[in-house]
Amino acid sequence: MTQNIYDNAGFFARYSQLRRSVDGLDGAPEWPAIRSMLPDLRGSRVVDLGCGFGWFCRFARGAGAAKVLGLDVSANMLARASETTHDDAITYRQADLETLDLPAGAFDFAYSALTLHYLNNLAALFATIHRALLPGGHFVFSAEHPLYTEPGPDYLDEGPRTTDWLAEGVIKQHRTLATYLNLLIGVGFTIGRVEEWGASREQIAAHPEWKIDHRRPSFLLVSAARQANPASHARRDLSR
Repeated sequence: MTQNIYDNAGFFARYSQLRRSVDGLDGAPEWPAIRSMLPDLRGSRVVDLGCGFGWFCRFARGAGAAKVLGLDVSANMLARASETTHDDAITYRQADLETLDLPAGAFDFAYSALTLHYLNNLAALFATIHRALLPGGHFVFSAEHPLYTEPGPDYLDEGPRTTDWLAEGVIKQHRTLATYLNLLIGVGFTIGRVEEWGASREQIAAHPEWKIDHRRPSFLLVSAARQANPASHARRDLSR
């Protein structure tokens, strides 16, 4: 089961005070880069894996998504998301992403922000997401960069890392950049874009505490797609 650190009262209280928790997507410095990766969401069915306070769910609806499903293992996160959402087209559900099952072809777009580095069985989740997307559907995610989860000399040694971040004993899964990308390729995704996000000089000038994010990237941002069905293209071409 996914470590549910967000239902630890002390951790949740400290997490709720972070800028990205208070200001939402606008409080996340990597958000402009992620937003540039998003497809047109108008009329789409969206699933947010690790939805937290529901910031992206509400953004997706504002961008024209028809239906949005937000999933999170944390009851605290989901309670806050529900309190701040007043939209019948957004549904929140508690789910462990380690054992997640989604119906085939149920979504046009999948999104995940800073969640995947907590998961052990990432290959299974990627396969589930690929199956749940319609052909031509997209998947965009952010995760802690591998140079962040393992800043020391053991980069190639994948596995759990224990850190004290907002609480003692937070477990994150370190995997290399190649592993992230090859797991996507292995289940059938086509990779569209990869960003290794770090703070720019301009951002550091405004936020000196972000200087470490220029020496090494903090976040890995990836856009991938499930290939469109070639047969459907052929049918459309023949009907012209």
